[in-house]
Amino acid sequence: MFENEVENIASKNSNEEIYFDLLRLTKNMMREKGKIQGKKKLYYISAEFLIGKLLSNNLINLGIYDQVADALQRHGKSMAEVEEIENEPSLGNGGLGRLAACFLDSIATLGLPGDGIGLNYHLGLFKQEFVDNLQREVPNPWITEESWLRRTERSYTVLLGGKKVQSVMYEIDVTGYDNSCNTLKLFDLDTVDDTLVKENTIYFDKENITKNLTLFLYPDDSDYQGQLLRIYQQYFMVSNAAQLIIDEALEKGSNLYDLPDYAVIQINDTHPTMVIPEMIRQLSLRGIEMDDAIRIVSKMCAYTNHTILAEALEKWPLWFLDRVVPQLIPIIKLLDVKVREKYQDERVYIIDRDERVHMAHIDIHYGFSVNGVAALHTKILEDSELKPFRDIYPDKFNNKTNGITFRRWLLHCNHELSSFISEKIGEAYKKDATELEKLLHTADCPADLEKLLEIKHEKKVQFKEYLQRKEKISIDENSIFDVQVKRLHEYKRQQMNALYIIYKYLQIKEGKKPKTPITMIFGAKAAPAYTIAKDIIHLILCLSEVIGKDPEVSPYLKVVMLENYNVTYAEKVIPAADISEQISLASKEASGTGNMKFMLNGAVTLGTEDGANVEIHQFVGDENIYIFGESSGDVIKHYANADYSSEKYYDADPEIAKLVDFIISKELFAVGDKKSLIRLYMELVTKDWFMTLLDIKDYIRVKEQAFADYEDRMSWARKMLVNISKAGFFSSDRTIAQYNEDIWKLHA
Repeated sequence: MFENEVENIASKNSNEEIYFDLLRLTKNMMREKGKIQGKKKLYYISAEFLIGKLLSNNLINLGIYDQVADALQRHGKSMAEVEEIENEPSLGNGGLGRLAACFLDSIATLGLPGDGIGLNYHLGLFKQEFVDNLQREVPNPWITEESWLRRTERSYTVLLGGKKVQSVMYEIDVTGYDNSCNTLKLFDLDTVDDTLVKENTIYFDKENITKNLTLFLYPDDSDYQGQLLRIYQQYFMVSNAAQLIIDEALEKGSNLYDLPDYAVIQINDTHPTMVIPEMIRQLSLRGIEMDDAIRIVSKMCAYTNHTILAEALEKWPLWFLDRVVPQLIPIIKLLDVKVREKYQDERVYIIDRDERVHMAHIDIHYGFSVNGVAALHTKILEDSELKPFRDIYPDKFNNKTNGITFRRWLLHCNHELSSFISEKIGEAYKKDATELEKLLHTADCPADLEKLLEIKHEKKVQFKEYLQRKEKISIDENSIFDVQVKRLHEYKRQQMNALYIIYKYLQIKEGKKPKTPITMIFGAKAAPAYTIAKDIIHLILCLSEVIGKDPEVSPYLKVVMLENYNVTYAEKVIPAADISEQISLASKEASGTGNMKFMLNGAVTLGTEDGANVEIHQFVGDENIYIFGESSGDVIKHYANADYSSEKYYDADPEIAKLVDFIISKELFAVGDKKSLIRLYMELVTKDWFMTLLDIKDYIRVKEQAFADYEDRMSWARKMLVNISKAGFFSSDRTIAQYNEDIWKLHA
């Protein structure tokens, strides 16, 4: 019966018909799989879920992808072309949201009862366009009449600024690999009005909360109204979550005093922190004494810290919260009083002397677990950033190194490689990623290494064709693909990679041409109000134009900035990459997960000893990774001693000065915005908060070595194989199993 239905779908005339029929088929099959049940349930609350397109992922998890793809092929259709019909949900931005999506997949795969809770953003973060070598932000609508999104009857009353609004809950089913389903629950308001947004911009009336609440993810908070809107969003998310959690527990028979036996809440970064005082408030409304409510909630909540950057740990002025959530103020003040009664250290207070509420402090004091997301990250939190809390609560702190779901990042986006792996070691790695280690038996087999190189070349050809179709950009599939795709932030140091481009450009102009041409590929969005990040994008785009127009250089060096980089783009470029750029300033990247996706697909890491790079280095060994730059310990000392001066590096080293000066050269001024380029130049020379000039020469040295080593193709193929075989630890299935064993204690 199933085979007949698939054949019938595959025989349809248009890709649109095929897509929507497959959508309906898949949704029905997921419904038949049923929901994962259990007395105790996880609620994973996150501002972002970067879930990507879902059709192929769901087909893989249902075990029918190959049958569907084969049927389409028999009828002269392409799965890739059918996938193009689907809109990518605009529910996330970068690593935080993609991690949450991977986690939902693994939670369901392991058969654990656990749902995601977030907001149903209508227009996403924004869609990125490039105009005159500058980023422009426009709305990114994704919701269609028929999609994975399902409206439910569940609705809650939420107090926003003292006014009552009525929510509506939507659901997206999350299927596990060869298992049943959980759900992603997204809350919204029927009153939200997309027409409030000015045409082809991201500007709207920020005061009209009932009409703007879920328009955008991370609305611009460079002004007061934008900051208030962020708080409104966060509270709306957690108030709905709290009421849902209580209702579902009551439906299972909870008396609320035993709520921790029915529910555990994972707070993903500080955005959902207000769930703690809101849960306390909701319990008190149901007749539970305040001290009992605090005790109950403290046994339910666990907090994941995703950053070492102090500015990323949210601190809201108390009077802001009083404007948006006056009902929480007495509870937040009480929670602070209880902390002050125990500890005479203002570093751990919830409300500081400037009347700012430290959201992470609420999480740490009134949750039972605090985890970092890579071994180095957790150590820095424990030893410095959160040391006062670690001293108080040594048993709360733990590490959970991030992971990725192999189903999407290998089976879905690299069929050629996954088929090769299955041929060599069988299918068990699809559920147990540590099985990939068995590939090492082929590390010295020339035929297998040649096959790996063939697969990589095929993925480069596919990416070349995709890029040509999508952006009318032509690249050389025989060049080295050096890729840095991630959120644009100074600490991730795309600006250092841009200085390398300048170095290489000048080298080629001097006649020093690389043996193999190099294609430098970037993908990144800069937050609309993050001026320097947008200046870095501008520099990269200007360099792309200058190099592209130079007949002396363009045959040897190409610079590409992918427009509107998202999960779909990642699925195309990551399998094609030769070198994975993970060049954040050591001690600043919490983990990274792009590094894991590249590694799994056979790219070799060029990076600092930062985040999960440290653990990747330990697994693959010195000869299969390229490490440069100062250590995290030395960087931390530079900050502590305030002894780093970019101006000194610039003044003392003519080679460094030559690279930085090119930013304000006549070549770049001819194609770029002078104000933007001068601002970035001044930032590097006088501030350079993330120490670009500290590491630039070592970066160039090691990168040149990587390019030289690439010429020995068999040796490089062996590096690829080792990276793939050692990627098993970085499965989100492993991460989730550890979360469950140490924190959630759910029963499959």
